Amino acid sequence: MGFKIAVAGATGNVGREMLNILDERGFPADEIVALASRRSVGTEVSYGDRTLKVKDLATYDFSDTDICLMSAGGAVSKEYSPKIGRQGCVVIDNSSAWRYDQDVPLIVPEVNPDAITGFTRKNIIANPNCSTAQMLVALKPLHDAATITRVVVATYQSVSGAGKDGMDELFTQTRAVYVADPVENKKFTKRIAFNVIPHIDVFMEDGYTKEEWKMMAETKKMLDPKIKLTATCVRVPVFIGHSEAVNVEFEKPISADQARDILREAPGCQVIDKHEDGGYITPLESAGEDATYISRIREDITVENGLSLWIVSDNLRKGAALNAVQIAELLVARGLIQPKKKAA
Repeated sequence: MGFKIAVAGATGNVGREMLNILDERGFPADEIVALASRRSVGTEVSYGDRTLKVKDLATYDFSDTDICLMSAGGAVSKEYSPKIGRQGCVVIDNSSAWRYDQDVPLIVPEVNPDAITGFTRKNIIANPNCSTAQMLVALKPLHDAATITRVVVATYQSVSGAGKDGMDELFTQTRAVYVADPVENKKFTKRIAFNVIPHIDVFMEDGYTKEEWKMMAETKKMLDPKIKLTATCVRVPVFIGHSEAVNVEFEKPISADQARDILREAPGCQVIDKHEDGGYITPLESAGEDATYISRIREDITVENGLSLWIVSDNLRKGAALNAVQIAELLVARGLIQPKKKAA
């Protein structure tokens, strides 16, 4: 007996990826519904070899729908997710709207699957920030082994993290540079083509950006509230794939070789770490892949019990769409949800 799944925000980058991944992974769905705003009604999107016509999120009745994968932005999620949850449909939300709500579990299945049982309070489960998700997939097994006390991370985040407009701006600006046309900044605060911008999301009073704050808050909520973390989040001229240079301090001794062995066995992780030209992963190779890749694993000689890592993942997949589908799979695997429609 299959489930009825709705994808809200189905015309966006992440929504389309959610549809792809539901099909790729053979999620047990009898029916998939594509939803978006009124202006997108009638637009066609692909689900495997089928074409779905987009319906209006505002007027859709969720009473016979089991799971809604929500990728329509924070404001839309704030308005609609509680209403959807009250209709008995579990919302798995990709925005930041519910991540810090005490009554909403924030889940990466490889990191804190047991926390998922808390979804019944609001029928909402939050997907973490893309940069946090991939980092914690790599850090969780190391934390279990040697207890992390402090993390210093610099991110190199692709423009797809800013949506289709961000990808279009990189493409348009790059072309303009080559043909000597004027370069316009619309989505980003400075030119992104052939440049890097140390600014993602809004600035906060303490000088950190909201993106940097998210990494701190989400690490504490999902992994360990005692971990100290500082982040510098940077937008780079890459279309897909977030990269991170991560420095980690541990309570107990752990060598680079031990870390490699642990990560090779860890769920969702793939180690590509040879001390030779090209013996590491870049965002180009991560695009379209499900794994979180770890390279450049080495001991930090400036502190006791320290490691430095290079972590790369496709932000549209593990950072968003894939993680949401994995949460849905976790609900099903643990028997926490049953199809509303009974077999005839």
